[in-house]
Amino acid sequence: MIRVLLVDDSPIALLTISRILETAPDITVVGRAANGQEALDLIPALQPDVICTDLHMPVMDGLRFTEAVMQRFPRPILVISISVFDSKSDNVFNLLQAGAVDVFAKPRSGLRTADEPVARALIQKIRAISGVVAFTRRSHGAARVSPPPPRPATVELPPVAGSFDVLVIGASTGGPLAYEAILSALPASFPLPVICVQHISEGFLPGMVSWLDSCSKLKVKQASHLESLKAGFVYFAPEGKHLTVNANRLLQFSPHSEGDLYCPAVDVLFHSVANHFGAKAIALLLTGMGDDGARGLKRIREENGMTIAQDESSCVVYGMPHKAVEMNAARMVLPLALMADKVVTLVTGAGRK
Repeated sequence: MIRVLLVDDSPIALLTISRILETAPDITVVGRAANGQEALDLIPALQPDVICTDLHMPVMDGLRFTEAVMQRFPRPILVISISVFDSKSDNVFNLLQAGAVDVFAKPRSGLRTADEPVARALIQKIRAISGVVAFTRRSHGAARVSPPPPRPATVELPPVAGSFDVLVIGASTGGPLAYEAILSALPASFPLPVICVQHISEGFLPGMVSWLDSCSKLKVKQASHLESLKAGFVYFAPEGKHLTVNANRLLQFSPHSEGDLYCPAVDVLFHSVANHFGAKAIALLLTGMGDDGARGLKRIREENGMTIAQDESSCVVYGMPHKAVEMNAARMVLPLALMADKVVTLVTGAGRK
């Protein structure tokens, strides 16, 4: 049973989220608090597996609360905030830097059952990040994560300056902070355009892009339809549209189709890059639940592109990269901290200075 503590100064929000989570047979809401200080006082007795917190609260806000939890009672925190809808939604991502795992838009008060898409997504998110408890607190002995399978041998290809034309990256749960780690480490002179897909709750993408732009020496932006690719730019797929590259190497949108599990999808981008860049592509598949991106990564590898999966030790959720490793889609499996240097080495023949 996944034990959840809810922290929000809105009684309506607490009731709405409680009703949603309590429809799941494997989740129980063990406590509710109106601010961060109240929640801190409850944690020792309640021992929640997951904490859901808002950003703006009296007495102790979400940021100070997250910092305090990471120092005193480290465990997974999901930010559930209406701040996605205001002009400062990028402030939410400061909580990720403080240690929160992911962000989710606050459900409307009318949601009451697990049958609605937003409710299902919230329940799925709670289940996914609850696994981080065992992952980050192994000393507590509650290991729920099975031992990793044997890692395939890393294939090291000799770097040749100028041999790559594009860098593509895909991520889901835990992705914003992983993107921050990579993009902040790429130099201003990085010679390739970067194309990205991130699964994220509706409304959060503009804030995430703004936050990443402030962290990076490159220009981070949302992609535009039929936009030309330029070195020094990082292009994120917009919400609700698949992002691809066409035969002219222009960015192109395609609509969400019935039956799509993800939109935008990492696989859709990676397949198009395999078709039009082939061996000239470097692809990174980062932390995230599910298997989106694994098949596309394999297609890029089949075209002799360079494919790299994030290793289990540095993933928030070892789902997408795990599937890629199982499919032998990754030429390399690396911890997050080494990815930017490896990319720079592959592209220029020299690590980041």
